[in-house]
Amino acid sequence: MVLSLLPDNPLYSLNWPLLSVTILCLGLLASFRRFEKKGISSKEIALIATLATLAAIVRVPFAVIAGIQPATFVVMISGYVFGSQTGFMVGAVGALVSNFFLGQGPWTPWQMFSWGLCGLLAGLLPARPNQFPLLLFAALSGFCGYLFGWLMNIWHWVGFVYPLNLQTFLATYLASLVFDTLHALGNVAFAVLLGPSFYHILLRYRKKLEVTSVIEQCNDAL
Repeated sequence: MVLSLLPDNPLYSLNWPLLSVTILCLGLLASFRRFEKKGISSKEIALIATLATLAAIVRVPFAVIAGIQPATFVVMISGYVFGSQTGFMVGAVGALVSNFFLGQGPWTPWQMFSWGLCGLLAGLLPARPNQFPLLLFAALSGFCGYLFGWLMNIWHWVGFVYPLNLQTFLATYLASLVFDTLHALGNVAFAVLLGPSFYHILLRYRKKLEVTSVIEQCNDAL
């Protein structure tokens, strides 16, 4: 995509919005396919559906407040407690479901990927038994506020800005700086205020899910 900044390059005239959405859709389909082949239980599917629905529900009313997105917190706490793959799925499905209320469009795959990536990164944080790493999680939450905005800026740039050059690229990012900062600050606030309580609630459910899984495996072995 960087080559699109060079007018004399043959890639300059490509339909970058269509190409980028196609690539993201293929990547998302591959992720969903890999998840499907993993052989997860019905309880795990119900868990992801519930968390994705929660992310979608909290996103809708906050859509009128520019930059403030509690959905990012829900996606990230899900990824931290249940792992990167679950976090990615919660983010991707949550974005898809919420857009049935806020409007579907070619931006949907970008939002699915961006929120999914936030959940994936949260799942990579070092786990501490029965202890929530508040400062580390809050710092990553703030970073993901900017990361989400940076990724969505690429879509805005290739989809709505003309011509595609370095000046318009920088202008797009500068124009979104305030909203990205609000997103980052909101994420940190949600992490500090709600992080510990959400962590312990989800942790208890994860332990019950693990115990149930072990019991079912023992029953199957017998």
